[in-house]
Amino acid sequence: MRDIAITALKIGEIRVLRYGRFSDYRGYFTETFRKSELVAATAGAVGSWEIVQANESFSRKGTLRGLHFQWNPSMGKLVRTVYGHMVDLALDIRVGSPTFGHIIAYDMPADSSAQAAEWIWIPPGFAHGNFFVRDSVIEYLCSGEYNGKSEAGISPLSKDIDWSLCDIALRARFDEIAGAASLLISDKDRGAPTVSEWRSDERAGNFPYRREP
Repeated sequence: MRDIAITALKIGEIRVLRYGRFSDYRGYFTETFRKSELVAATAGAVGSWEIVQANESFSRKGTLRGLHFQWNPSMGKLVRTVYGHMVDLALDIRVGSPTFGHIIAYDMPADSSAQAAEWIWIPPGFAHGNFFVRDSVIEYLCSGEYNGKSEAGISPLSKDIDWSLCDIALRARFDEIAGAASLLISDKDRGAPTVSEWRSDERAGNFPYRREP
């Protein structure tokens, strides 16, 4: 991976990894993942996780997905936009965290003419979702294999999500998509628990808050 730059977002465990491209008149080449360099660049915060599953997803414009999470095994995700325009969402569900119930958003349009591209790292302890401004394909590399018996979600439409740490413009874009008559969302995601309902669920204890050293 060339010219890695790491940025922590307002909830510091969420990281953006920006990596360079080799461009010329033909187009570009980029190395999207090299574990040894991620370990070095993030002091182990990202690269120390073993990537065991890779997923690809296509979403139509106006789709809202999430907010999903898993335990046994826990699952962290490296997520990037292959083409289109995704806005990624991460909700803190770590019991005891000072930002429990807070959500942040990060804008991730794909641009083949740019000299760099980005991953976003969503570690275990966060519910993950996204919405799509254009028809989009995304890829995510997972640190745990999918286990349908140990997954749950919080509805992205829940009224008790705390948006105070979220970029105002991205919150407005979310509201526009979420409030549209043309919103594309699964019944499962729409009907998932609220933050308070999940907090009262005994399974919430699978995500304790552990302060980073």
